[in-house]
Amino acid sequence: MSSSTPRTRAARGPAILLLLLGLLLALTACGSASGGAGAAAGAGTSRAPDTVEPLPEAPVPALPATATSADGRAVTVASAERIIPLNGSLAEIVFSLGLGPEVVARDVSTTFQQATALPVITQAHDVSAEGVLSLHPTVVLADRSTGPAEAIAQIRAAGVPLLVLDDAKRLEDVGPRIDTVAAALGVPDAGKQLKERTEQRITAARAALPAVDRHPKVAFLYLRGSASVYLLGGPASGAGSLITAVGGEDAGTAAGLTGDFTPLTSEALVKAAPDAILVMSKGLDSVGGVDGLLKLPGVAQTPAGLDRRIVSIEDGQLLSYGPRTPQVINEIAEQLYPKAAK
Repeated sequence: MSSSTPRTRAARGPAILLLLLGLLLALTACGSASGGAGAAAGAGTSRAPDTVEPLPEAPVPALPATATSADGRAVTVASAERIIPLNGSLAEIVFSLGLGPEVVARDVSTTFQQATALPVITQAHDVSAEGVLSLHPTVVLADRSTGPAEAIAQIRAAGVPLLVLDDAKRLEDVGPRIDTVAAALGVPDAGKQLKERTEQRITAARAALPAVDRHPKVAFLYLRGSASVYLLGGPASGAGSLITAVGGEDAGTAAGLTGDFTPLTSEALVKAAPDAILVMSKGLDSVGGVDGLLKLPGVAQTPAGLDRRIVSIEDGQLLSYGPRTPQVINEIAEQLYPKAAK
């Protein structure tokens, strides 16, 4: 959700999906590659700290720089002294470039440790234009899922350079996204270095995957128990590229779903017949862990439910499609193929 996340995309769908407007973020019992019985949620896995790794040397921005926004505007950035990224995925790139000290605020989906002391300028997951402007940013970064549109317009009307990027939904989006952010902030060489590092690590993570007899079908479920939001991911959910990257098959796509998400029903899950279920960690917690997940319609009757084969990844990392994507691939693989990880 990135973090390109299901919140905004789902909000454009049926009425039930509107519940996601307040949720941006915003994985755990694993079986064997052949579908054997899984362990308890998270057992046997070593979750890495929720941090980003900056480049060894902080770059010095060469500004002004002009970049083309995804909405067609030419945006000129004259200073990178006060940066506000409006989602966790963009914040991850800025901090990884070594410009974390210049960031003056975060949104609720920016959860990694280096950013936790920053003020939050979103209300639920909607951007507060007043909150942003009160911090006098010199540049604001957003993507197409950032909203509401009125807040974006208000920030621009105040004369603040605001660059909109296309949403990241695939591994192929990582490199161009890093390039765009780095160029806009006047550090294209650092961007090239970060992109190369990230792509090399993605390649290494995929090369380390175990050989399997068949590709497990993996269903991505978006869960928010407190709001009774239970959704099954389709081809536009953003998770399919990661599932493919770890040698799996996206169960929602294989079942013929279209778009991003559909309400979770017994019928939909039976048709998807996943061997494993991929979830965000807070979503899993919100339904009472694996035991609570198995009580949702149809889950216990799937091969994944019968084997308790659940893969849980931190909300702020799963769909970020950025410098930590190699880590996400490693963590999914470790939980999806636990015997191979031992």
